[in-house]
Amino acid sequence: MPFKPILSTLLLAASTLLVPPAHAAPTTTVTTATTGKEPITPIQPARVSNRAMVELGKQLFFDPRLSRSGAISCNSCHNLSMGGTDNLKTSIGHQWQQGPINSPTVLNARFNAAQFWDGRAADLKAQAAGPIANPKEMAFSHALAVDVLQSIPGYVAAFRQAFGNDRLGIDEVTQAIAAFEETLVTPNSRFDKWLKGDRKALTRNELDGYKLFKSAGCVACHNGPAVGGNSFQKMGLVAPYLTSNPALGRADVTGKDEDRHHFKVPTLRNVELSYPYFHDGAAATLTEAVDTMARLQLGRQFSADENAKVVAFLKTLTGEQPRVSLPLLPPSTGKTPPPRPFDQP
Repeated sequence: MPFKPILSTLLLAASTLLVPPAHAAPTTTVTTATTGKEPITPIQPARVSNRAMVELGKQLFFDPRLSRSGAISCNSCHNLSMGGTDNLKTSIGHQWQQGPINSPTVLNARFNAAQFWDGRAADLKAQAAGPIANPKEMAFSHALAVDVLQSIPGYVAAFRQAFGNDRLGIDEVTQAIAAFEETLVTPNSRFDKWLKGDRKALTRNELDGYKLFKSAGCVACHNGPAVGGNSFQKMGLVAPYLTSNPALGRADVTGKDEDRHHFKVPTLRNVELSYPYFHDGAAATLTEAVDTMARLQLGRQFSADENAKVVAFLKTLTGEQPRVSLPLLPPSTGKTPPPRPFDQP
């Protein structure tokens, strides 16, 4: 297939993808010298309206007692010290089970149109419920997770403070986790500074990489504040993507054959930290990932110099990492269900 029609189609798609989906997380309008002229917009710092709920969500995010083994927390697969990922091809679940797919970063996940690679969760709240009850991940149940929290006076008090009532169920648990995750944004990257008018924020090589990123058609899918996350695209648009990973992408949700191998476009924010890449974690480096995307999605063969320039640009998308102090978790009591790390799933 000729390259020009493919690029034209992708660039046409970009004009529609720049409009946030109706169910995407709300963002703050930014007024800068370049807003409206560039397909990427700056990340805004988080604004917290309910500090008690965010602090509760942080405790839950780090608490391994929400897992059957008492050893796995949300932070296990979305490590905030490692770009919000675990840097593994696929994550390690209950009793060392191999996860089916690469863990996407939790950083800037609030900007995603939907959560998970296949988009099966509409928002962060829905996503937070999944791993707790997944037998290959935390291998617990929602009922048992709630029993654990209700047995701990410190948590009962924290939920009361956050919600203003005595309700403590899985709905409140996931809402609190989502509230914390909403704050995990990474503003003030060097590229954001350039977008806001600092012409010295990027080197000539990095700026050349950004120009190539746009002219090659990458912005058709990687745009908006998260530089992705707002659409689903077929993995292997120009040529097939060969993988042994069984995930079918959107088809696993919709059951439609035309959705086979359509995955949520990942954010490129902090991409130098979130290796390995793709839903199967097959690309170990950014250089490899850029080469694969150019060939299979755009029909391009970047030279080594072109590839290096795009990689240099992508590294300017690393923003200020969330400064999260390790929470002190309230102690269990004699009524707290004990962990069962060695029971069969």
